[in-house]
Amino acid sequence: MTSEELDIAFKEAVDRINDHHEPFPADFLLRLYAYFKKATNDYSRPSSSKPLISAFKTNALFQIQNITEDEAKETYIELVNNYFLYRK
Repeated sequence: MTSEELDIAFKEAVDRINDHHEPFPADFLLRLYAYFKKATNDYSRPSSSKPLISAFKTNALFQIQNITEDEAKETYIELVNNYFLYRK
């Protein structure tokens, strides 16, 4: 997959998640959060009104710190595709 194709597939996966209106499992959301932040090169500090949620977000980011942006995009796409494939 070329870089351009990867970017398109990533954007489509993000749109699919944003268009979905049912709640997602918390562990799935944490993984999406971490891979999205890494894929978009967003190094802003995790924030939440609840310290425990911020800690979980920080931990999720820490766990994927050694992957590339492209690997994060690929994993994000895979997570989204698998979620929608197996939730039926």
